[in-house]
Amino acid sequence: MGGKPVFFGKLRGMAAGLTLTALIAGCAPIETYHGFIPPQEEVAALQIGVSTKADVIGLLGQPIAERALQNNAIYYASSKFEQFGPFAPNEVDRQVLELDFDSSDRLRNVTSYTLEDGRVVILDRRVTEDGIADVTFLGQLLASFGRLDAGALLGPTQ
Repeated sequence: MGGKPVFFGKLRGMAAGLTLTALIAGCAPIETYHGFIPPQEEVAALQIGVSTKADVIGLLGQPIAERALQNNAIYYASSKFEQFGPFAPNEVDRQVLELDFDSSDRLRNVTSYTLEDGRVVILDRRVTEDGIADVTFLGQLLASFGRLDAGALLGPTQ
């Protein structure tokens, strides 16, 4: 009889320790990475005024964005997000590499930006009204019954 309470006491202590360990492990941040930044060694191999856009893309890979109309540049970007438990992810690091080209597609400038250089861009979500009332499928089906005539149901007469 004396050994039973000690066993259950140890079991209770192990369960409490295991629960505490699981709770602490659940609070560890989840890190996610998005995008791609080429290694610094590959960027250093580029030559201003010599490397062409095709050379750069061949060496560094396909860019995340390319702007040909306003400024002849390509961009590589990478972001790191951390998420704690049920909370929304928070961006903790951002790297943007801008490669600017002249009119003959020769590399003119290489610029790096970080999260501190960024600014918040507020998107204006304009929605064009279609003029159609929000009617469910069943509502449309029931409304169409009054618009049918016998000729449409039976087909053309001969």
